[in-house]
Parts: sequence; structure tokens; C-alpha cells
Amino acid sequence: MLQHPQFDPVAIAIGPVAVHWYGLTYLVAFGLFWWLGGRRAALPQFASRGWTRRDIEDLLFWGVIGVVIGGRVGYAIFYKPGQYLANPLDILMLWKGGMSFHGGMLGVIVALALYARSRGRPFLEMMDLVAPCVPTGLASGRIGNFINGELWGRAADPSLPWAMVFPQSGSALPRHPSQLYQFLLEGLLLFALLWWYGQRERARGQVAAAFLIGYGVLRFVADFFREPDSFLGILALGMSMGQWLCVPMVAAGVALWVWCGRQSAASR
Repeated sequence: MLQHPQFDPVAIAIGPVAVHWYGLTYLVAFGLFWWLGGRRAALPQFASRGWTRRDIEDLLFWGVIGVVIGGRVGYAIFYKPGQYLANPLDILMLWKGGMSFHGGMLGVIVALALYARSRGRPFLEMMDLVAPCVPTGLASGRIGNFINGELWGRAADPSLPWAMVFPQSGSALPRHPSQLYQFLLEGLLLFALLWWYGQRERARGQVAAAFLIGYGVLRFVADFFREPDSFLGILALGMSMGQWLCVPMVAAGVALWVWCGRQSAASR
């Protein structure tokens, strides 16, 4: 069995100033979004409609606001509604941890919808532009989770060559390094698929729909190996909260993909 390396969470310390690895993974995520978004904006289907790198910088700013607010509020609603209803001000205590990807995604959608409206841009066109740039940020975040030794996997067969003991889990059980599974699935694999799919012009909204479907399916699979939150455990039908949240996500993605295809065909 492997042992989690127990990384020092502080990457750089200069006097009283400490820079954590997790913070650096966020910077990497934002940097990759900016770089990849610039390349997307230069594609003919977007450049011809006036999209520029400056738009990507604005979208990044709005997206960061959306992911922070949405991620925190989503965590409160989806995972600990009772606690935060009793102590609503605790939602503001970001340093105590607790973020939800699905909540963050909803927050980004709302933030970018406001941006699109303020700029007079088609919302679905904008979402098609940015969707393939998101998975690399997810991949970066999963590396941060692994460095911190958090969000560890479920118990694994000790004979599994990469089974790993996470001391932070409070046990010596060998576990799946599910953070790395998610890094590979919803990070690298999803990026490769969306980047390929989004290179050609599709019916408006279909690239964004493909993100919803792809992330939902891959996260659903990965959650079979990820330890459920201790305060929730396994829910109905043997599924975790993360898996249940993926079900409407995939359904919405399929419905959006079909609807966009029909709208495009009707307009020809």
C-alpha cells in the first residue's frame, strides 16, 4: 500500500506571509482559463462575432465571483441546510471550508447571464465559448485536494497497486485516491473531449450542453470511488449527494443539446 505523502500545505513562506498550495492551484486554474479562453476567442466562429481576449478577462472576473458565492451557498443548501439555516452568517466564513461544485456552477451561470445581458451578448454563445476552458480548472483543483489529503476515496482492496492510506481520514484503511481519478476524468478527459468537440462550430448551446452531460456522467462514475461526506453518507438508491446532483445536470444537458439542435435546424 502507498502512503499519502503528507505534503506541507504551505508552498512558499516569506516571513509572516504564507502561500498555500491550494491557493496556487486556483491561480493555475485562472491562468489556464485565460490562456485557453483567448485561443477559443480566436476561433472563426467567435472572432467573427467580435469576441476578444478582453472579453475573456471580463468573463474570468465575473466567473470567479459566481463560483465563490455559488459554491458556498450551494454547499449550505445541498449539504448542510439545517446548520446554515440556524446560523446563516456562517455562510460568510469561507475560511472554515465547504464548497459545492454544483452550487459553484449555478453561481457561474447566473453571473455570466448577468454579464451577457449587460453586454448584449447571446448567453448560450458565451457559454459555448467558455465551457471547454473549465475542465483544466477542475483538474487543478483536484490536485489541490490531493495535496491537502482531503476528499479521499472509499476503502480499496489492499492488492490494488495504487491503493493509498490517507492519515487525515483517521484510519489506516487503504483507499482509492479518488482526487486523482477526478483529475483524470472530469479534468483531463473532459477537457480533451470538449476541446475537440468545440473546435468546429456547433448549434448554439450544444458545446455548453456537452459540458453538462460530460461532467455529470464522469463525476457520477468518480463518486463510486469517493468517500461520501460523513454527515450525509450514502443516500437513496445507494447514491451519494454528488451523484444525485449529477442526475438533473445530465438530464438538463441532454434536453439542452436536443433543443439547440432543433432550433438550429428550424432556422436553416
